[in-house]
Amino acid sequence: MTTLVILGVMLFVWFIFCYCLKRICEKCDTEPGILIWIPIFNLIPMLQAAGLSSWLILLFFVPLLNIVMGLVMWVKICQARGKSALLVIMLFIPLLNLLFIPYLAFSE
Repeated sequence: MTTLVILGVMLFVWFIFCYCLKRICEKCDTEPGILIWIPIFNLIPMLQAAGLSSWLILLFFVPLLNIVMGLVMWVKICQARGKSALLVIMLFIPLLNLLFIPYLAFSE
């Protein structure tokens, strides 16, 4: 029974996360498509929303380079949304990092 509850919570969190990514893509004038709902592949629409090439997804599989690539992607997305690039600092602050993606998704 507890396994089903945990699975249900994980599914709910995944759905909210993907919905937030979908909203971010739409606000960056990028069509997210079905890929936004598929783990790992959801990086492709996010890279496009950041104005980067989709082929850069390969860099996410290189250790340490994936951290740099993630930061570059989020900085570019913040800029595309008209937010400060310094907003990415939120990713390094515990608990505050949980609000980073919903903030980008639902702010004006």
